[in-house]
Formats: sequence, structure tokens, C-alpha cells
Amino acid sequence: MAESMLTFVHLDRKMPDKRAVDTRLGDFMEIYSEFAADKAAEQASRCSQCGVPFCQVHCPLHNNIPDWLKLTAEGRLEEAYELSQATNNMPEICGRICPQDRLCEGNCVIEQSGHGTVTIGAVEKYLTDTAWEKGWVRPIKVLWQRNQTVGIIGAGPAGLAAAEELRQKGYGVDVYDRYDRIGGLLTYGIPNFKLEKEIVERRAQRLRDGGIRFHLNFEVGRDATLADLRQKHDVVLIATGVYAGRDLRVPGTGLDGVVQAMTYLTASNRNCLGDHVPAFDDGTLNAHGKNVVVIGGGDTAMDCVRTAVRQEAKSVKCLYRRDRDNMPGSIREVMHAEEEDVDFIWLSGPKALLGEDRSDGIGRVRSVRAIRMRLGLPDSSGRETPEEIPQSDFTLEADLVITALGFDPEDIPGLFQEPKLAVTRWGTLQADFRTLASNIDGVFAAGDIVRGASLVVWAIRDGRDAAEAMDDYLTAKAVGTSTSDNVALRQSSLAEAS
Repeated sequence: MAESMLTFVHLDRKMPDKRAVDTRLGDFMEIYSEFAADKAAEQASRCSQCGVPFCQVHCPLHNNIPDWLKLTAEGRLEEAYELSQATNNMPEICGRICPQDRLCEGNCVIEQSGHGTVTIGAVEKYLTDTAWEKGWVRPIKVLWQRNQTVGIIGAGPAGLAAAEELRQKGYGVDVYDRYDRIGGLLTYGIPNFKLEKEIVERRAQRLRDGGIRFHLNFEVGRDATLADLRQKHDVVLIATGVYAGRDLRVPGTGLDGVVQAMTYLTASNRNCLGDHVPAFDDGTLNAHGKNVVVIGGGDTAMDCVRTAVRQEAKSVKCLYRRDRDNMPGSIREVMHAEEEDVDFIWLSGPKALLGEDRSDGIGRVRSVRAIRMRLGLPDSSGRETPEEIPQSDFTLEADLVITALGFDPEDIPGLFQEPKLAVTRWGTLQADFRTLASNIDGVFAAGDIVRGASLVVWAIRDGRDAAEAMDDYLTAKAVGTSTSDNVALRQSSLAEAS
């Protein structure tokens, strides 16, 4: 067992073993195996224990990464796990799906010096999986049961993180979700080969065992209005996420065989869970034997192309208007897709979707008319703007076109029958950046419905922050002080403790 640190000078970076491509394409299981204990300790010992840990700074949760790496290297795994979970409600999930190459590992000091990053995500996953196996993941302990209750709308990562934090503080917590399972995007958006669903379910069961009440197949606006929930609970958190897929604005989007990414991924995930999915069974949302074109370059697009190859598509192409270096998704996911024989058509954008008429009058997509692009001057975000190259049109054969262009918020004020609920010009909910409070008293908002489509780790961070703000609000309400006084008192206490 390794005990010393800074071993990166003679020990190379090594990930856990990855399943061979021909093996992993035959199922939807995760592609990486677990670290062996000695290998996890070895890789953790590569940490340089730098004075300013950029890995921690660039983690949205500010996880104490160097500390739990050192404990892992010393074989003190239970202590390492306790430190890891102190700042993260779902460390084994973040270890699997976070884009570490853009966050902690991408900012590792030894990576910047050319020695290859510490395998932070793989060690985090190993620690928590070991903790579950050894029984170190303990039930939620409520020391003092309060008489105030919280209603949380949305059982995704933001809602679940807030629910756990608030339950630990003693509040009664009810979570309402439109789906029939807990997890939101974790269950229905992310494929099994990145996150097997029993990982989500055991987290969900821990929350149930801790006294959190879940109301599934429950739609706010249909089964109750926001006003109804405000009457029932002392405070309400909106953590619905953003699920409205952005439309592709070219001719032919109404053709049969053109589907949104979330529709496609949800059908696949439900099928893997054993649900009866008519649109999958009849081939509508099944890529088997089809020429598939996925339009987009983010992580959702990578989930779609990698799902399609596992469904034994005839061909799978990814059409993206920028180049590989400018893809918004994780480069690790791009590499996995390339290994799995996905064909990337870089610097190309769709011009039209072409189809054929059928006897029932509904056209079916048969090809994508695309055009070559080049990168021009940077736009306001600093990214080079794609420009069409004249007379460079080409055609891709396509029986199934999946659009993965990002997500926008739904009309929450309309859905929840609360027209006074303020939204931004992008349709996200307006919330105070410090307290996450909306413009309606006692209603808070967190996660993607506030910040727009983002990462799971940011949703967890937002859920934790919202729980703190809601606790301040409820405490102030109970003792008759102002929320701002409570926030100032907590910040003062934290400053004294540090």
C-alpha cells in the first residue's frame, strides 16, 4: 500500500481497465472496471499536494480532493470516503459522469507540468463504491425533528441534494416529480454505459429510508398548483431542470424519423429498465439497422451516438458545425465514441432534411442535406463563429435523425398556474443569486431551471446552496427574525470557525 505522495515523477497515470470495444458494444453496461485497492492507492499517491489545489478550486462543489487522495494513498479509505461525501451528496455519480477533463483533472498541477493528471474521478468512484460495499454509507440521521415542512418540485440532482440536506436538518421533506422513478436526468437522460441505474436507485432508497416522501407521477399544474403546494408546505423549492429540446430550424424537421435527443434517450433507458416502450418496439425510437445522423456536439449528442451503435445501427454519424477542438462536450466522451466507430463529420451543418412521401401522406426522412463550414471571427462568447462555405453542399443518408442542440426551460409559470412567477428573457426562473429565492415569498429555485442547461455537479451545488438558504428562511420565520440577519449570522460563524 502506497504511503508517500508526489509519486508522479516515477509513476504514470493509469485509469482502471476499460472493456474492449467489441465486448462493450454488446450491452449497455459501464465500460470501466473498478480500481483494485492497491492501484487506487498508487494513483492517489501521484497527487502533488500543491499549496493552491486548482483541482479543488475548479470543482463546483469545492471537494477536498487533495485530502481524500492522501487518505486513499495511506489506505485510510473510510476516512477518505467521509471527507469525500462531506461536500458531495452523490460522489459515486460525479465520479462517473462529471467531465473531469474540463474541471478537476483538467486543472491538475501535474497535468499542467506534463506528467498526466491524477485520476481523480476514478478514485472518487472507487471510494464510494467501496463505502457502499463495506456498509460505510450510513442512513440519514435526524437529531431534531422540526415541525416545518418543505415541498421540492423535481427529483433530479438539484432536488435530491436539497432534499437530503434539509432532511438532515430535521425538516419534513416531500418531493414531487412527473416521472415514475426518482432521478430525473440521472435515470432517463444518461445511458447505462455511463451510469448504471442501480447506482441511482440505491441513493434514492437511502433518501426514502431517511424519511423523505416521494410523490411520483405527480405533475404540478395537473395534480396540484404551485399555490396548493405553498399552502401545504412552509417553503417550496422548484428544481425541475430544463427538458424542452431546442428545435432544428431547417426545412424537413416535421418528417417522420426526426426526433429530439431526450425523447430518444428516454425510450432507450426505459427499455433497458425493462419497461414496455411501444415506440421502441415498433422501431420508431430504435436505431437498429438504420443510418443514424446525430446533429450536435455536446455530451447529449455523445450519449445519442453511443446509444445508437449499441442498438446495432447500420451507420452512425455525428454532424457538428465546429471542429473537434471546439466541441462543448467532454473530450473523453468524444474519444469513447471514436473508439466505438462513430463517424464524426466536423465543420458541417444541416441545411435541410429530405424525405419521401408515403401512402399515408406522412413523409419519412431519408437524407440530410448539409454544407461545409469554416471558423471565422470570434463571437461575443469568444468562440469562433461557423461560416458556410459556398457551394460545398453534400448529402448524408439517414433513416433516423436525432437533434441534440441543447435544452430550454418549459413555461413554468404557465404549467404551475402561477403567472406572477418571474422569469428571465431566456425563460429560466429569476432567483436572487445569493439566496436563490424567487420573487414569490417562500418559493426558491435551483439547478438548471435557474442557470440553464448545465452539469449534474452544478445542480448538486445549487441544491446544497438552496437548502442552506431555505434553512435560513425557515429559521428566521420560526423565531421572528429576518432572513438577511440569519445569513449574516451564519457567515459570521463560518468566518470565526475558519
